Amino acid sequence: MESKLNQADWDKPETTGTTIMAISYDGGVVVAADSRTSSGSYIPDRTTDKLDYLTDRIFCLRSGSAADTQTICHYVRHYLGMHSIELGKTPYVKTAANLFRQILYNNKDALLAGIIIAGWDPYEGAQVFSLPLGGSCTRVPYAIGGSGSGFIYGYCDANFKEKMTFEEARTFAINAISLAMSRDGSSGGCVRLVNINKDAFKREFVPYTQVPFK
Repeated sequence: MESKLNQADWDKPETTGTTIMAISYDGGVVVAADSRTSSGSYIPDRTTDKLDYLTDRIFCLRSGSAADTQTICHYVRHYLGMHSIELGKTPYVKTAANLFRQILYNNKDALLAGIIIAGWDPYEGAQVFSLPLGGSCTRVPYAIGGSGSGFIYGYCDANFKEKMTFEEARTFAINAISLAMSRDGSSGGCVRLVNINKDAFKREFVPYTQVPFK
């Protein structure tokens, strides 16, 4: 018997998931994410890069609707580029966070977007800002988001410490993302990281075969 989709089926929203996190350490920040893009039970992409470049020292991590978050990132990247040209210097990390806050809050009834902003600037050093659904903006020592975050709050609270070294922060991030991937059906693939400090940003890729707790 042939099945037919009615209008209610088309209008039904799909659930999406991910695991993202950012950690401030002594001298910089580490941002990390899994690489699975999900649409309900379907996985359209296993190697998504969820660590979005905004400037050489500021990155954005996206959770929620891929279409919403990608579009917002394009807008903010453009605004920051123009802003840095006008200033003639590196923009503040909190400027990027406030640009996202304004867009998310002014469109809170239309967007499905949870954002983490992390970076380093010569004015206030390493910074992490959490922007959950609704558009609030809070500076935090570390932030986690996405569907996988609910599985690792206890691990993160128990293992995070202030003034970690880069290696400690890197290990902490890989373990946290890996634990979320092992429990959350909407998180998976590999682990992508970016280390941001006063000198540069450096990307890192941890393939699935080297992910712990898989």
